[in-house]
Amino acid sequence: MRIAVVGPCASGKTALVERLQNLGYEVRECSQEHSYVPTMWQKISQPDVLVYLDASLATIAERRSADWSEEYLAKLNRRLSHARQHCDLYIQTDELSEEEVLERALDFLRRVEMMC
Repeated sequence: MRIAVVGPCASGKTALVERLQNLGYEVRECSQEHSYVPTMWQKISQPDVLVYLDASLATIAERRSADWSEEYLAKLNRRLSHARQHCDLYIQTDELSEEEVLERALDFLRRVEMMC
């Protein structure tokens, strides 16, 4: 099963990808601009499962020590709203530990594997 993990910066993508790879999953992280457009990422990598990790824009700004304007945050939010609609699994990471994110992803992947 091919897995792609997308989402905004500071959402925990890299940690999840590394942990899933260590468990033997074929998983890739999209960290380029088109990570916000899952339909494009699906065409590029053709994953069986698209996981979208999200964090609130306030959390992203805080984690990146960025001072973003309200206008910029609104623009990012509009762009990200498209991504939320086109994934197989959506996880909001703001209040979750890396372990909790991994467990949610594994629970979903186990269900998918059982259906195959």
